[in-house]
Amino acid sequence: MSRVYNFSAGPSALPVPVLEQAQREMLEYPGSGMSVMEMSHRSKAYDGIIKGAEALLREIMEIPDNYKVLFLQGGASSQFAMVPLNLFTKSKTCDIVITGQWAKKAASEAAKYGKVNKVASSDDKVFSYIPDLDAATFDKDADYFHITYNNTIYGTRFTTLPDTGSVPLVSDISSCILSQKIDVSKFGLLYAGAQKNIAPAGLTIVIVREDLIGNAMEITPTMFDYKIHADNDSLYNTPPAYCIYICKLVLEWVKALGGVEAMEKINEKKAKILYDFLDASSLFRGTVVARDRSLMNIPFVTGNEDMDAKFIKEAAAAGFVNLKGHRTVGGMRASIYNAMPLEGVEALVDFMKKFESENK
Repeated sequence: MSRVYNFSAGPSALPVPVLEQAQREMLEYPGSGMSVMEMSHRSKAYDGIIKGAEALLREIMEIPDNYKVLFLQGGASSQFAMVPLNLFTKSKTCDIVITGQWAKKAASEAAKYGKVNKVASSDDKVFSYIPDLDAATFDKDADYFHITYNNTIYGTRFTTLPDTGSVPLVSDISSCILSQKIDVSKFGLLYAGAQKNIAPAGLTIVIVREDLIGNAMEITPTMFDYKIHADNDSLYNTPPAYCIYICKLVLEWVKALGGVEAMEKINEKKAKILYDFLDASSLFRGTVVARDRSLMNIPFVTGNEDMDAKFIKEAAAAGFVNLKGHRTVGGMRASIYNAMPLEGVEALVDFMKKFESENK
């Protein structure tokens, strides 16, 4: 069976050159006599891998020196608890913009440890837009202000960041990390589950400003304390070693393409092809307001559930898989992360044109 075009929201496609290199090095990582899967995380060989991954991430994302990079586990969902446990240091209050399921879960978890101020929400229209923010509703004494930069399920993204003043801005960037330029210095903390755009499932990346480390709540479990991981260079316990190795290969791939800036231009081109078709189509339509459209996750519908189901089935048979939308939105969703080639999006649009002509 030949490889399909995988539009999964995550775990998602990985770049073919990365998979091919991992295949070549599966039995023996150069100079080690063993697979990375068998390698001690305390070994000299692995030290080169994890330090190399961090150095590449710092270079590609232009991470300032006063930020720590942590390679953790537990997914972005664990960060919903780790963030308040580490950042609720003064008022034990946070501001959160509710733009989807993950923001709601971040708010719910934070509410276990302090007060959550939901400054705005797009729940009224099934999270199909990013709500306008009124700075007058922000809590100037909040310990942090949380946004979900790109909303995987609903296909929206922040195109303008809120001005939070001295309050640290925190963001979940799971589905947009490495896809577009992000000014790290505007954030106190960024976190990402890696299984969408940077590695297999199992790795979580945290980028945190140093002054936000070291004041965790007394009830914080050892494994949830950022300082523990920062002081031990992400090696307090056995890290997701193979995932970090794949992460390093992906970072090398992105760098070779020209870095995040080049990647963003490719992603804009891919997204435009699909959005332009949806805007002109007589059968399909996008579900997100134009100004807030994601570059990574594009939900769309026909307006008829039976027609949606028919499209998903026929698309899968033609080699376009994992296009079924999230249950809260319905319809379809094409996740076109960095690893999705331009040809994949062009082929999908060609198939959609054919399907439309056959189902008028």
